[in-house]
Amino acid sequence: MTPQPSPAHRTPQPNPEAGAAVKAADRAHVFHSWSAQDLIDPPAVAGAEGSYFWDYDGRRYLDFASGLVFTNIGYQHPKVVAAIQEQAATMATFAPAFAVEARSEAARLIAERTPGDLDKIFFTNGGADAVEHAVRMARLHTGRPKVLSAYRSYHGGTEQAINITGDPRRWASDGGAAGVVHFWAPFLYRSRFYAETEEQECARALEHLETTITFEGPSTVAAIILETVPGTAGIMMPPPGYLAGVRELCDKYGIVFVLDEVMAGFGRTGEWFAADLSGVVPDLMTFAKGVNSGYVPLGGVAISGEIAQTFGKRPYPGGLTYSGHPLACAAAVATINVMAEEGIVENAKRLGTEVVEPGLRELAERHPSVGDVRGVGMFWALELVKNRESREPLVPYNAAGEANAPMAAFGAAAKAHGLWPFINMNRTHVVPPCTVTEAELKEGLAALDAALSAADEHTE
Repeated sequence: MTPQPSPAHRTPQPNPEAGAAVKAADRAHVFHSWSAQDLIDPPAVAGAEGSYFWDYDGRRYLDFASGLVFTNIGYQHPKVVAAIQEQAATMATFAPAFAVEARSEAARLIAERTPGDLDKIFFTNGGADAVEHAVRMARLHTGRPKVLSAYRSYHGGTEQAINITGDPRRWASDGGAAGVVHFWAPFLYRSRFYAETEEQECARALEHLETTITFEGPSTVAAIILETVPGTAGIMMPPPGYLAGVRELCDKYGIVFVLDEVMAGFGRTGEWFAADLSGVVPDLMTFAKGVNSGYVPLGGVAISGEIAQTFGKRPYPGGLTYSGHPLACAAAVATINVMAEEGIVENAKRLGTEVVEPGLRELAERHPSVGDVRGVGMFWALELVKNRESREPLVPYNAAGEANAPMAAFGAAAKAHGLWPFINMNRTHVVPPCTVTEAELKEGLAALDAALSAADEHTE
């Protein structure tokens, strides 16, 4: 069964006065994430449905960002909305120390799909606190202090998670005392290992990781955490054998292997979890976002039998007031069931192979600004460059202001053509809802084609 076409039939009704009021209240009182508050101009959104959203002026956008890569089933899926309404009418909330039907069923459905014996589910409010608790579990399980993570990574905005993160958002909060050691994960296009093939990149990255473990002291390392497929940092597909090699290193040194599936999980890669692409089973796995398409905040940690047993007779020292919130869990139950019934994971896989990949590679042939195309399912990135031969990024690392003007021009062109892009540094990511249709993808690729012409103007 294929997903139903996105219900794009709702006609946006312009109401500029209402939009102005929403914008005024936002600017007066809302403090926005990751932003210089006086330098931003948040769009006022009037509505959303399927793969689209629109503003109060009646402008409609095809959302190639899936919100923040979480609306895997699109906006306003009627079955999930109805499930939330029904749960609110039945039991809107309840404390986490009790067995509640929505919570139990959500845990069961997730455990059915996680790899290996990751059968215990600890619920959190989102991805960052899932990472916080996964790291706490690993440290308590091993009695060791350190965590190793990759430079090209993002794991969340809370204190431990932001220190584990490898991208520049860490810098302002990194006091060097979080017990985190960063290393280079494989990325052949910008190899740190002078590799010429994926095989070389994999082997040298694993050697580098083992050397890092050796020099840090294996007995001090509690966990290695990796995004199964790094998301915001660039959608770099791990080369064949890399995750299996990390698994072997963790087993060799008694280290807990944590896979972060917050962005890559629940259909995004054309599999229920990105770990299924490699057949690797971690000890802990974090999730959020796609578990209920962000309809109500929810995240969690899937826990192996061995680590769960650590806390069989010993209390786990952690919890949250809203752990397994009934509204969020009801949304998760409905989302997972909808994904299964409508073949949404299969849709992401099929259209990723048949439409997105060939479409993006065709764009790369025509646009000199496209240096690299990579991804899987509904999880793709275009690396934009000044020069294909030198691979110089279209804008400098962590560029802002005038230095970021070429990417700003690209983004403005995309929006002018009705496409809402996901942009980070010198990349644009193609991450539409997993329910997207072939017609919508072709519409988005045509808009992307036009927008890339703006990037081409800054190439050499």
